[in-house]
Amino acid sequence: MSFDLRRLEQLIPGVIGRKQSEIIQLFQHLLCLLIIGLLIGLACLPLNLIDGIQKSLFQQLPATTGSAWRPIGLILALLPIGVMPILLLLQRGPWRDAAGSGIPQTMNALEDHSQLAPALAAPRTIQRGLLWTIATVALFPLGREGPVVHLGAAVARAIHKRFKRWLPSLNERQIVAIGGGAGLAGGFNTPLLAPIFMIEELTTEYSLTLIWPALVIGISAAWFSSVGGEPIFGLGMINVMAPESEQLLIAIPIGILAGLVGGFFNRGLIWCSSFLEPWVRQRPIRTGLLLGICLSTLALSSWGTSTGDGEGLLQLLIQEGMPNHFPDGGSISQGITSIWITLVRVLAPMIALSPGVPGGLIDPSLAFGGLLGYTFCGLVGSSTHLGLALGMAAGLAGATQLPLVSIVFAWRLVGDQQLFAGVILCSVLAAYIGRLVARKPVYHALAELQRPNRF
Repeated sequence: MSFDLRRLEQLIPGVIGRKQSEIIQLFQHLLCLLIIGLLIGLACLPLNLIDGIQKSLFQQLPATTGSAWRPIGLILALLPIGVMPILLLLQRGPWRDAAGSGIPQTMNALEDHSQLAPALAAPRTIQRGLLWTIATVALFPLGREGPVVHLGAAVARAIHKRFKRWLPSLNERQIVAIGGGAGLAGGFNTPLLAPIFMIEELTTEYSLTLIWPALVIGISAAWFSSVGGEPIFGLGMINVMAPESEQLLIAIPIGILAGLVGGFFNRGLIWCSSFLEPWVRQRPIRTGLLLGICLSTLALSSWGTSTGDGEGLLQLLIQEGMPNHFPDGGSISQGITSIWITLVRVLAPMIALSPGVPGGLIDPSLAFGGLLGYTFCGLVGSSTHLGLALGMAAGLAGATQLPLVSIVFAWRLVGDQQLFAGVILCSVLAAYIGRLVARKPVYHALAELQRPNRF
């Protein structure tokens, strides 16, 4: 008995020492994850502020004022004619490495480990952010998820290199993927997107060793985004209570339509990007002028609704509606007008993104999907808010073939959790239909198109 007690007395200090060491390592790990999230949120803050400037500029257009074109609105609508050639010159010259959305480049780097360092280098990251800033202030119809994903991945990698011993369970590729997802959390105040985007798009790897660090970093980045002024529900609140039977009934046609439109948007963007690549390389000024004229023409012919990332337009529809331009009570003329505005919201982002201008297609896809659902429900006499909520998720799912990302984005931006059944059904339908139209998901197709060894 005495021997056992002495043995126990000898073991206790060792056990306590190991537990203390494990606790210290756990707190170091947790602290490092929180720091990474906070720094990603801090890095995304300037892009969020620029996006806010873009929304305020959108308020100067007839789409929101309800009046005729004013001088400031005309200047904003014509800006792409001068700005697009400048962007293509920069992309063709000193900032050639910063061209492209940012997500395909991050995906290529994750696939080829040797590309991680050059792809996520600070100069390239800053240049991509500046290109996006110029395009956004000029009201180009593109989103910001490309730059924020790239930025999040770059910040996470830089911290991992500095504090690698604090994150022994995560290798460089894993922390880059987590950081990319956290960029969305910091850019859109959506913490769940960090693990979901990482799993569904960047790594296709489901592992608890990745999910809980992604959640911690995502929550931290989203919290800083919230402190920086990004609201919980960025577009407002959908105040409609529809029975599940009605949701499911409306979700079927909206899911099919949005899947078809999203699939053709996918194919059109890939085809245009491939077609324009040699033109951008050889004749950046001429190509930029032509594309700028196309963007300005669409803006002038659609009361400015084709400009900006689309969030301002969706916010207007949710909060006030646009009776002068959108269907109300089944009016044929207003229905045709709304279909035209939906069409330009598909074409304009395709024109803006295809020459490699940094940006994203999430906001544009939410916009044309929301408009499609709004138009459909307006024409059939159903709730336009229901159509808007279902259409947003379906448009994004049809274009990206990422149903989980689409559901989380739609819920977080408009707070429509009461439409659970309809949002899920239309997202899944749209993703499947989109896959039938375009066999390869859009980000993967762009990544393949933009690999350095393609030519």
